[in-house]
Parts: sequence; structure tokens; C-alpha cells
Amino acid sequence: MYCVLRTRSSQCFLAIKSMCIVLLLLSITSGKVSAGLNYGEALTKSLLYFEAQRSGKLPSDQRVQWRGDSATGDGSDVHIDLSGGYYDAGDNMKFGFPLAFTTTMLAWGSVEMTSQLHAHNEHQNVLVALKWATDYLIKAHPEPNVLYGQVGDGKLDHACWMRPEDMNTSHPRPSYRIDAQHPGADLAAETAAALAAASLAFAPSDAAYANTLISHARDLFEFGKSHPGVYHDSITNAAGFYPSSGHEDELLWAAAWLHRATGDQMYLDYLTHASNSGGMRFAFSWDDKFVGAQVLAAKFVFEGKVKNEGKMAEYKRMAEQFICNCAQKGNSNVKKTPGGLLWFLPWENLQYTATASFVLSSYSKYLEAAQASVQCPNGVLQASDLLGLARAQVDYVLGSNPKSMSYMVGFGTNYPNRPHHRGASIVSIKKDPKLKACSEGWNPWYNTPEPNPNVLVGAIVGGPDMNDVYQDERSDYQHNEPDTVIVAPFVGVFAALA
Repeated sequence: MYCVLRTRSSQCFLAIKSMCIVLLLLSITSGKVSAGLNYGEALTKSLLYFEAQRSGKLPSDQRVQWRGDSATGDGSDVHIDLSGGYYDAGDNMKFGFPLAFTTTMLAWGSVEMTSQLHAHNEHQNVLVALKWATDYLIKAHPEPNVLYGQVGDGKLDHACWMRPEDMNTSHPRPSYRIDAQHPGADLAAETAAALAAASLAFAPSDAAYANTLISHARDLFEFGKSHPGVYHDSITNAAGFYPSSGHEDELLWAAAWLHRATGDQMYLDYLTHASNSGGMRFAFSWDDKFVGAQVLAAKFVFEGKVKNEGKMAEYKRMAEQFICNCAQKGNSNVKKTPGGLLWFLPWENLQYTATASFVLSSYSKYLEAAQASVQCPNGVLQASDLLGLARAQVDYVLGSNPKSMSYMVGFGTNYPNRPHHRGASIVSIKKDPKLKACSEGWNPWYNTPEPNPNVLVGAIVGGPDMNDVYQDERSDYQHNEPDTVIVAPFVGVFAALA
């Protein structure tokens, strides 16, 4: 619309007014305001979810009141205190491999989005959630070459439907470990990455604790580097739940975090001399950390800490290929559902959407700081494009989708009422302290069509299938089970958008 301002022409004024209204409407139908979504609320609720997943003795300031103390005797079978940490998903297991990845992603979000977290008064809550994990991981590493990587028998646990508070403490749950004779470089290195990343989060407020984390991270990296192999060959009980595809990615990931945390050249040398950069990856997950390592290496390039050449240029190029594919501008684009959700794999797809959205949000910051862009095979991406792509995914998750449904429990008015989650689906121990034994939870709690009695605020379920189809059924653990590895990356994304 074009108008020449000569005098106080009423026609001209009305034309400009009309143009302003059109522009306002356009702004409302795009981005943050479009769906009327409150990213700050999503951030707050995502952190409440971690309080609902706590294992061990709960603190006096516990905000999720329907939970109680649980598994306080973990580790007693091996005479070590292994209480604490987080239950993995809708079960009562503590699987160290995904727990360590959850910790790394929480720490990364805290470090990358510090100012945004402070602005929304959630920085301290992120550190609290992070410390609940790192305190446990420190206890799980009692010797340089010993790391406890699981508490509980996965098969026995999944045969029961019971509240975590009701687990039989007279018979300690089994504790499983890796050591020099029973290695697991992937588990050791992922835990090293988690503690190194967390040290960056705690350094400004608690230098002594940060130093403790770095000390453990260094030992665990050396342990993993010196004892190759996948952890589920040593902790065979984990093989049916969280099997690992290899250990090279975790060692690169850990080296990148240790270099970022310490500045030590030895970790950078490990990155630059690695034989396998990962190449172009399809997804970023608890099992495949190559994209994470590539993104961190690209950050070193953007900051001028290393030259954009050789192996470092290769990492950066691979990271940007992943980003281009997410943005539908690459040579092997990520599939999208008809409703616009990035769709990677059938099982709990939102875990991959979460990590991809985190990469987009973080890389947007790197591009903006460096005044750079991403040159894709089919177009150019600016920092704002990446953040817009992340926003579109978050909007889908929070309700802007064909079902007009939030996949975050407790967000909005239409969200999952029957997530596959033992603690949430059985009456709170605060309301009914009578023991609900192993098999007593199946009826009436698991098999009822009624909503869960406890609202698992902030949980994000696995999400819809590739056609945007989703059924809120407790038995559908493929799509309706929340998991810490889904929520942890979204914490940083919500902060970036809030």
C-alpha cells in the first residue's frame, strides 16, 4: 500500500490505519503471539516435571506435593548410597545412560540460555533440577574406574504397576556397574559430558562444586577412553531398554564439553585427531551424540577459538547439514507430518523433535553473535530462520496442531489425561497410604479409562505418529509415555523463546 502524505488527508490517514491493522494481524498470525502460547509458563511447568520424577528423600521445598520419599535404600546391596537421581520415564527405574544425557541437556540449556532463565526467574530452578541429577552421578562414581549405571531390574520393574513410594525396601534393588573388567566407554563418557557441562552451569555460583564435577568428569573421560566398549555388554539388563549403538560419539561429546569447561588443549586435540566425525547424522538423541559434538565444535569455530579448517570445519559442515535437513533446505530432509511436526522415528518421536529444536535455538545464537548464516544446498538460513523453525515445533507441541492438543501435561485445557506413568496413575500416597503391591496397580489403576488421579504437570509425552494421529491411552507407551530425555532439551528451547 502506497500513500503520499501531503496534508491531513482523511483518505490517506484511513489508508495508513488500514495498513497498520493488516500488519498487526500478520504479526499475530505468526510466531510467538500466533498461537497465544505462553512459553514462560511452559518453561516453569517443564521444571516441575523433574520434581515429580525425583527418587530418594524429597526436600522440604518439594513443590509437587502428591509425591513422597522413595527408593531411599538404593545402593544398599553394594554398601553405597545410590539414593536420589531421577526415574527414567513412566517406570520406577534409574537408567544411567539416558539420565546422564538428560543431565547434559539440562546443563546445556542452563549455560546457553542463562539470561533468559534469569529473566523468567527460573535459573535457580534449573540449577536445582540439575543438582538433583549431578549429586546422584557423583555418588554413582565412587572410584576413578567404577561407575554405577543402573539401579533396579528393568524386567521386574516393568512387570509391576506400582507407585515408587511402595517399592519393597526390605529387599534392596540390584545395582549395576561398569569397571575396568566390565567396561562401558559410552556410559562413562556420557556421564563425563554431563558433569563437565554442569560444571559450567554451577561455576558462577559455586566454584567448589564445579571443581568437584570437573574432577569426576576428567576421571570418567579417561576411564572411557582407556576401556572401549558399549555399556550394555556389561550391564546386560539395560540391553532391552537403552542399548547403545557405539561409544565414539560419547567420547567426542565429552571431549567437547571438557574443552569448553576447562580450555585444556588435550580435549581439543582429541576432537581434531578423531578418526570419525560422525558424518551427516539423521537424529540427535540419548544414543547418538554426534550432532551435539558437531554443534559444540562449530561454536568453537564461530568464537574464533579454532580455525575453520580440517576436522573442525568438517564438524561444522556436518552440524549445518543436519540443520539444513531440519529446515527442508538440505539434500536429505527430515520428514514432516501433515501438520508440520518434524518426524524422525516412530518411538517417542518428540524426543528427537526436542533435540532438533534445541540445536536450532542454540545455533541461532551462534549465528547472531558471529553475524553469520548457514549456506544450505537449497537456500540460506539466517539466525531468525532457525529460531522461527524451533518456535514452529514448540507451537505444535503446545497446541498448534491438527488435534488442537497440547502434548505437555497441564498446559492449556486439552492435554493428555492418561500418560503412561505409574506414579501419576495411582492415587497419591498422601491420600491413601495403604501399600499398593506390585500387581495391585494393574486393576483398578492401569486398566481404568479414567484420567490419572495425579496431574503430571510439565511432562511431555512421546507424541503423535507420522500422520498427526494420537490417542490418549495409558497402554500406548510408544506415544503416551513421558520421558526425561524429551523434556530436558525443551527446557532450553522454552527459555530461548520465552
